[in-house]
Amino acid sequence: MSIDERAPRVATDAPRLKRPSWKDPRLLIGLLLVLASTAGVIALLDSQDTSTEVYSAREDIPVGSTLSEEDFVAVPVQLGDAADTYLPVAGGFPPNAVATRLVPRGELAPSSALGTADQLDRKPVGLSVESPPPRGTSAGDRVDVWVSPRTDRNTFEEPRLLLEAAEVSELTVGESALGSRSATLVQILVGDAAMPELLDALSNEARIAVVLNPSAGS
Repeated sequence: MSIDERAPRVATDAPRLKRPSWKDPRLLIGLLLVLASTAGVIALLDSQDTSTEVYSAREDIPVGSTLSEEDFVAVPVQLGDAADTYLPVAGGFPPNAVATRLVPRGELAPSSALGTADQLDRKPVGLSVESPPPRGTSAGDRVDVWVSPRTDRNTFEEPRLLLEAAEVSELTVGESALGSRSATLVQILVGDAAMPELLDALSNEARIAVVLNPSAGS
């Protein structure tokens, strides 16, 4: 049986794909879509980044302490509606600032915790005591202050409660050269009304005892 040589020949070779050119509009459109998508993601992340730098206490800051920017570190945080509650770094540090309340180490500094000396309603007074509060007592704890007025050189009256639930501003445990405890300095916050009686007891060398009052904070 003969083959008709005039019959059309069937192509057996597959057509070769052409390498896309930079001038190909489809390639340019795809590139533009990728760039637009990347820009959109970056814009979305930027819109969600609402962090603000505020001050955080480097160490415990007792009430009445004179403050400077060196007492704090800048911390970026997202505060949302509470942004106005804390002291922003961008606003600069206020001059002649003192702590109007205890600011523990690592705590963000509330704007209300900084003020001027004339805004203090309580002032720190140092009491040297031979029997300090229990170990673990720290700034912010509450103590009762008892005094025993001196009657003569070697005798004292019965102790009486002078201050109840006074806040500890700072506590420094004294130690002798051999490591045993000696007199401990307890800084407590005293209001103006109670100040004269306490200073009178101190000037007359009354015996003073500081007793932890754990129930005052509950």
